[in-house]
Amino acid sequence: MTAIHIIGGGLAGCEAAWQAAETGIPAVIHEMRPLRMTGAHSTDGLAELVCSNSLRSDDADYNAVGLLHEEMRRCGSLIMRCADAHRVPAGGALAVGRIAFSAAVRAALEAHPLITILREEVAGLPPDDWGSVIVATGPLTSEPLAHAIRRLTGEDSLAFFDAIAPIVYRDSIDLGKAWFQSRYDKGEGADYINCPLSRDQYHGFIDALLAADKTEFHEWERQTPYFEGCLPIEVMAERGRDTLAFGPMKPVGLTNPHGERPFAVVQLRQDNALGTLYNMVGFQTKLKHAEQVRVFRTIPGLEQAEFARLGGIHRNTFLNGPRLLDAALRLKVLPRLRFAGQITGCEGYVESAAIGLLAGRFAASERASRPAVPPPPTTALGALLNHVTGGGDAETYQPMNINFGLFPPPPERDEAGRRVKGRERKRLYTARALADLNGWLEAAA
Repeated sequence: MTAIHIIGGGLAGCEAAWQAAETGIPAVIHEMRPLRMTGAHSTDGLAELVCSNSLRSDDADYNAVGLLHEEMRRCGSLIMRCADAHRVPAGGALAVGRIAFSAAVRAALEAHPLITILREEVAGLPPDDWGSVIVATGPLTSEPLAHAIRRLTGEDSLAFFDAIAPIVYRDSIDLGKAWFQSRYDKGEGADYINCPLSRDQYHGFIDALLAADKTEFHEWERQTPYFEGCLPIEVMAERGRDTLAFGPMKPVGLTNPHGERPFAVVQLRQDNALGTLYNMVGFQTKLKHAEQVRVFRTIPGLEQAEFARLGGIHRNTFLNGPRLLDAALRLKVLPRLRFAGQITGCEGYVESAAIGLLAGRFAASERASRPAVPPPPTTALGALLNHVTGGGDAETYQPMNINFGLFPPPPERDEAGRRVKGRERKRLYTARALADLNGWLEAAA
């Protein structure tokens, strides 16, 4: 049977190859290291962990990433098997010994009779006779391939820093201070949540913003330019104290139902189809995470804000998945190409491997002439897949970690009619997810 070709030997590529091979479909991994190194990797190891050895929380009952761990284990994930075998003490988190973990992944792949590993760069689009390809090249895709993808898709976001704005859980916003309204009541008239600031509050916010600690760039990121239309909020503030008041925080066209006309306004726009997540418009930032929480909670209406994602700036290569990918992770304009891992716009090691798992399963099903049935959106795998292929807003799409805001909300009340909130509500998400995942796996068996 013709093999599936996988470009990239990171977590996503390795998981995709394993999933395909375990169903009886041959897989070929094309990894350019060590022939061509990246600015971030230090070895030629497969599934090398670059920035951290932590795969984050392993709590499958109350944490979305822990739930994703458990779902991947139930799907026979190679990445999770090797992580569990080489975990190191880290409290409730799953952390691994980097070298031992990478070596275990490599050994398992090299021992599999249906997996071939080739050390070579795919410089440009894959050959036409590769009928099934998974591109899993991560955030540091080589320039020849990135250039070919840009030409093919028409997307030009691959060469700039990601300037990512924070995302807030809708139910943590105080609507006793904020309100729904569009500027001049355009669109549906209430497309944004607006948080008002007085003159004094605005200038206090600017002072805090300018004084806050900021992240430093890696050496290999320093030469990549900002996208001028997506500058960090603190860079805009440095251009003048009133720059934000006449930019993303301008109050024109809005009427505050709670009191006086504001001097400035922070707008939040719905970020997913479910309406559970709201993006802070124009608030892309390189402040350190703890500083973001501290500074942004000074904004009226966001004093108790809970963040599904904090802002960040880093060099990245990712597709606008909701615009370019179908539900089986295929490129709409060239369906023989699938994408997996961080290049799809997911964020984090575990999420990258999870999308690789799905891409490998989908490609194997297609090769075997079986339908590629996606997991239910109530599962962590399904919620993440839905976000990168359609659930995210194509106009504001940015990399995202798994979080409960990507899931359809569970019922607000239990069988006895009692309202379920806080920690116990998270248990409703996870119990439903694992039950639905089991049903999906049984149907696919």
